[in-house]
Amino acid sequence: MSKYIDLSIEKIHDLLKRKEITPTTLVLECFERIEKSDLNAFITLDKEGALKRARELEAKEVPDDLLFGIPIAIKDNIMVDGLKCTCASKMLDNFTAIYDAGCIDLIKSHDMIILGKTNMDEFAMGSTSETSFYGAPLNPWNRKKVTGGSSGGSASAVSAGLVPLALGSDTGGSVRQPSSFTGIVGMKPTYGRVSRYGLVAFASSLDQIGPMTRNVYENALLLNCISKIDKRDLTSFDTNEDFTRKIGESLQNFKVAIPNYFVSDIIDDEIREKVLNIKTILENNHVQVDFVDIKHIDKAVTLYQIIAMGEASSNLARFDGVRYGYSYPNPTSLDDLYMKTRRFGFGNEVKRRIMVGSYLLSGENAKIYYNKALQIRDDLQKSFKKVFDKYNLIIGPTTARCAYDLGVKGDDPIKSFMDDILVMHANMGGFPSLSMPIGFNKEHLPIGLQIIGNLCDEATIYQLASFIEKEIKDDFSEVRDD
Repeated sequence: MSKYIDLSIEKIHDLLKRKEITPTTLVLECFERIEKSDLNAFITLDKEGALKRARELEAKEVPDDLLFGIPIAIKDNIMVDGLKCTCASKMLDNFTAIYDAGCIDLIKSHDMIILGKTNMDEFAMGSTSETSFYGAPLNPWNRKKVTGGSSGGSASAVSAGLVPLALGSDTGGSVRQPSSFTGIVGMKPTYGRVSRYGLVAFASSLDQIGPMTRNVYENALLLNCISKIDKRDLTSFDTNEDFTRKIGESLQNFKVAIPNYFVSDIIDDEIREKVLNIKTILENNHVQVDFVDIKHIDKAVTLYQIIAMGEASSNLARFDGVRYGYSYPNPTSLDDLYMKTRRFGFGNEVKRRIMVGSYLLSGENAKIYYNKALQIRDDLQKSFKKVFDKYNLIIGPTTARCAYDLGVKGDDPIKSFMDDILVMHANMGGFPSLSMPIGFNKEHLPIGLQIIGNLCDEATIYQLASFIEKEIKDDFSEVRDD
């Protein structure tokens, strides 16, 4: 098996430029790996379409764009015209997208090649990808372990070297947590940085599409590609910047904060030790690192449960068996159609969240719970902003535990939320946040470091992440098959 896909994006581009390989070479190599894989990382593959696109690109002169001809995988809640978009649910098992999401328009404008749609938690609701109608994707580091979720398929595919780049979505940690569990780099950009047009909505005030990659530079490069204002998403914005621009710059006068909550006794000892090792590395390089307290930081799970489930109950009301997707056959009435479609079309976790969300938004409950949660969320954002008045960035572990066995959390709704206890804050405040691998535990499972930046300050996150990446000696590519 050739190993062009394992090369850096820069080296691949150079080979394409010199015509030593073609886009078809890359696509065929990816599909050879995917077809031999037992990871269940993909729901839909488009080999015919990918090869057709690769051959079209061979007729073009290779431009200076590093992403030209590079294969990419897309999470299956992002619309790609002509491909199924199932959200890993029986409800949308037969649904084919009829338009491209905003980020897919940009992916195609850079002449990247979409290989297929990746596995995930149903409607992005979960933290292990085990709620998928198609079965859970497997962790390349240990196939008995979860990949994390909800972007578990994208994480598994990139970690295993099936594809160099992927897109995920992050509502409460769904890009960063699986990235941590599988040893890759995942970024949740500032809310509005990437258009949500064409992303199947879960919780609209929290959802954000983000890049999942093998290293920091390629993550910044992919974010460059998918960041642009989109008039079809009124929350989107554009600062027209290069997110790679600070990579390699000095950390002189840098100040970094570690919330005490992020190194408290809720964190596994091995993970805490790795984070404190990073603190030592930074201090040895003249970076000031301080422990800080942040008001309301321990309320993130409760806030997420109220806000996300309330918004989900509203967004998923459109799945009624009438317009598209699964429809219960032979209903006795319109009410029977609604109830049976939703009963048999949705999985247990989705139904649970819809019911709780509907309760939270009903009558006076909206004021008691949802509106109060929005107030505390605003206070939490202000608390983080106060830290950013004094510090460049906030760091800490991405997860409190490393990847655990499949089936352990079972049907326990509380345990699934606790997997994201450290990553929900960035969604609540709209802040950019990246997870990167910093080592392994005693079971040789990856450990992730989370770096949170102020609004619109992704470039500074990449600056620090790139520095740390160069200091880490562990090999995170060894899971790839020969």
